[in-house]
Amino acid sequence: MAKVVVGISGGVDSSVAAKLLKDQGHEVIGLFMVNWEEDSDFCTAEQDYEDVKRVCSAIGIPYFSVNYSKEYYDRVFKYFLEEYKKGRTPNPDVLCNREIKFGPFLDYAKSIGADYIATGHYCKKIEKDGKYYLAKAKDLNKDQSYFLNQLSQDQLKYVLFPLADINKPQVREIAKNLGLVNAEKKDSTGICFIGERNFKKFLKEYLPAKPGKIMTLDGREVGKHDGLMYYTIGQRRGLGIGGRSDSNGERWFVLKKDLKNNILYVSQGEGEELFSSGMISEKFNWIPEKPKENEFDCFAKFRYRQPDQKVHVKIVDEHIEVSFYDKQRAVTPGQFVVLYKDDEFGNSLCLGGAVIDKVIK
Repeated sequence: MAKVVVGISGGVDSSVAAKLLKDQGHEVIGLFMVNWEEDSDFCTAEQDYEDVKRVCSAIGIPYFSVNYSKEYYDRVFKYFLEEYKKGRTPNPDVLCNREIKFGPFLDYAKSIGADYIATGHYCKKIEKDGKYYLAKAKDLNKDQSYFLNQLSQDQLKYVLFPLADINKPQVREIAKNLGLVNAEKKDSTGICFIGERNFKKFLKEYLPAKPGKIMTLDGREVGKHDGLMYYTIGQRRGLGIGGRSDSNGERWFVLKKDLKNNILYVSQGEGEELFSSGMISEKFNWIPEKPKENEFDCFAKFRYRQPDQKVHVKIVDEHIEVSFYDKQRAVTPGQFVVLYKDDEFGNSLCLGGAVIDKVIK
């Protein structure tokens, strides 16, 4: 059996992952990662660690805490701010997985003699012909392979995903039967450093806001924005331009941002302007390996909760150009495109992912 360090967050998923590994006979150690210290009142880390203590005691495994707040600030938060400066909408959770959970965490686990690390992610690792593949979990409703699209072969080699073949209700049932304090704990959503606070107020602490005009594509000024960084493509809430006399009664949507002139462009109704026919990525991370063919069909996601979309992919140097079979709504620069393709056994393999750089209308 192996020595496994489990990333314990205080939530039910990682707790049950640790229990399953112990039941399999592994030597299991719980590791709680502190990734944020500034304005910690908005982060639940203190309460989460109390849950970790009680859960690990109930399971019967040792646990400890490691502080990665400096690494998180340098590797994830600075990127988060830089993307907002560019007027883009980043996904720091993807970067956190690559740079923290499967970076310093993995290195630390190796330094104390661990054979593997494990997490409570809903996804599956498949080993074939000396290569490691990332696949969707059995519970497709909870599958989190999208957030792991930046993992490398070296990182996948040393990770276990105990929740690959069970679903969320089963996880909660296991926790309930064990009497774990977090059996009914609400799933964490969003980013720790933002927490329950006002997003605009938080961002303003780190980036200067620059108010400007809200305009339609035909040149009408319909309002004022608080700063382009506060808005994302396709957004329809919080624009503050409802009830205009020249309105047709439909909702307003964010179409695009003109960073140079500090203009936010909007439209009423989900018109053609909100849809695109393709996109170009930044450098693409191929998880198993770069395909031999330069063009192929597969499926893609442009945001986490989106159903798979059929696309045509063309590899150009280190990035990809993606053409959509069906026009896509609100594809957003700064977010990730993640590719999937089924294997001969019916597994939906994650080919990898990249940041969306440009959208083709």
